[in-house]
Amino acid sequence: MKIPQLIVLLALACTCAFAAQVQDDAKAKAKADSIESIKKHLNGKVRNAEYSFENDADQDGIADSLDKCANTPRFIMIDSVGCPVDSDKDGVSDDKDVCPNTPDSVKVDSVGCPVDSDKDGVSDDRDKCPGTSSDIHQVDVNGCPRDADKDGVFDEFDKCPNTPEGIVVDIRGCPKDTDKDGVYDGKDECPNTLLGVMVDSVGCPFDTDKDGVYDDKDECPNTPEGYAVDSVGCTIDDDRDGVINPKDECPNTLLGVKVDSVGCPLNKKQDLNLLRKGINFKTGSAELTQNSTPTLDDIVALLKEFDNVNLEIQGHTDNVGKPAKNKILSEDRAKSVLDYLVAHGIDSTRVRSAGYGQEQPVADNKTAKGRAQNRRVELIPFYKDETK
Repeated sequence: MKIPQLIVLLALACTCAFAAQVQDDAKAKAKADSIESIKKHLNGKVRNAEYSFENDADQDGIADSLDKCANTPRFIMIDSVGCPVDSDKDGVSDDKDVCPNTPDSVKVDSVGCPVDSDKDGVSDDRDKCPGTSSDIHQVDVNGCPRDADKDGVFDEFDKCPNTPEGIVVDIRGCPKDTDKDGVYDGKDECPNTLLGVMVDSVGCPFDTDKDGVYDDKDECPNTPEGYAVDSVGCTIDDDRDGVINPKDECPNTLLGVKVDSVGCPLNKKQDLNLLRKGINFKTGSAELTQNSTPTLDDIVALLKEFDNVNLEIQGHTDNVGKPAKNKILSEDRAKSVLDYLVAHGIDSTRVRSAGYGQEQPVADNKTAKGRAQNRRVELIPFYKDETK
């Protein structure tokens, strides 16, 4: 090869080498600039594992001298001082936080979620019933056991979930029915009905004839409406003459005396209502008048004829005078009649007396006629099977 050609080739080689070096130097500078740029922008970013920095032991892009968290694991989002980012400030870093948007001051668990101490699905900060039992599985948005009908029995245990509000219920959440008649206590007007007795819509045993005695005890189930009845539902006949009280015009007839259709004795000398009118006293006194004797003798004869009958003599006055004095006067007058009967052969065990003064008027004391009617003696039969 000629010398000039060699020189040209050498010059070309040098030029290429120089150009390659320049290109390499440019690449190195660009790389260094890139690394510096990355370092400047790594605050709050994920660490780039492709690079390694001097004086940065955990390689998070924060120099050790500035790094508050010198042992941050790789690829963790960090803040400006090299610590893992905790966006919601709950103490759990974002990389571990399952609930990253927890409100301020809410207590959280190890994974950054609000604590739910009773495990009912409602966090403690919202739970108005924080001690809900573990056997309760149905709670509302406030963490309280569901009780749709507000009866105090939780829905999952409530056998009667639609109980009207205010009704007392049993442990099953059903309205109480103490007497088990099918009508719950809140509507039951007869709460102590015997088991098995048929009841109406308000829990009372049926009373077909409306006499106040329930059908299961009524021995006279067809009593006309409005008639007073005894304990077994039969119309009352106090003097036992076969004529009920509402129709009896002589309600104190002696047992065994024959009566007419309105209950009055056929024999007028056996009519106590007539006989009593023949008993008179001297004014303001308990002394019997002479004209009372025939009547008293008729009463003696009547008691001897019907020896199964006893008699109560009742004394009454008008309202003239002091009540206390009238009371004593009425007692004394009744006792005078009793003494006469005993003195003429009637056993003292068959008669008794009582005085009621002005307490039981049968007429208006404002008139003379009324006062005369109130000044009276009543003759009331009673029997050995009756209490005084």
